[in-house]
Amino acid sequence: MKKNVGNVDRVLRLILGLVIIALGFINQSWWGLIGIIPLFTAAVGWCPAYLPFGISTCKTDTK
Repeated sequence: MKKNVGNVDRVLRLILGLVIIALGFINQSWWGLIGIIPLFTAAVGWCPAYLPFGISTCKTDTK
């Protein structure tokens, strides 16, 4: 599995995931569990939604 999530993207996903989980906890809603998805993709560094579009936010060598 080749990584396709860059460092800035990972940080944004981490923050977004934590915010979604916190809002779900504050509002006492199960919708907060959706925050697990961006946390997982940030931890792994791979996003399956990027595959069909050929998107990668990782830096590439231009040698």
